[in-house]
Amino acid sequence: MTNQTQVERKSDREVVITRTINGPPELVFKAWTEPELFKQWWVPKSIPMTLVSCEMDVRTGGGYRLVFAMGEQKAEFFGKYIEVTPHSRLVWTNDEGGEDAIAVTTVTFEEREGKTLLTLHELYPSKEALDEEIAQGAIAGIPEQWDQLEEFIATLQ
Repeated sequence: MTNQTQVERKSDREVVITRTINGPPELVFKAWTEPELFKQWWVPKSIPMTLVSCEMDVRTGGGYRLVFAMGEQKAEFFGKYIEVTPHSRLVWTNDEGGEDAIAVTTVTFEEREGKTLLTLHELYPSKEALDEEIAQGAIAGIPEQWDQLEEFIATLQ
């Protein structure tokens, strides 16, 4: 049976997404923090988009930069890691909107009998920023993305 992804808007500025992934936290964390692995599952297959560049310096104070191509258009996403606790917690900023529009993402990886309870918490700077993310489909794509993560983790075990 496939694990279900739960998406819940907690407040005007917060959304929390959870799912149990069939695989240990060490492996799920590795898939999330090593660029060569990350590139293999991150982009939902239903979106005609390619991750063309993935730079990650996964350490507290390090940064990341992702470049996506959709046809002739490119988009960059970048930020910095606020907290990196191997195999259990990642916290990073999403800086692409400028200082007044920084969102903060926290992901936890909890061990549950050989599986991983994955929880993603996003805190947006305003209700409007979260509403815009929802309208653009960024939140709706996460269940498909995490399906891909789970399929990818199965290939690593």
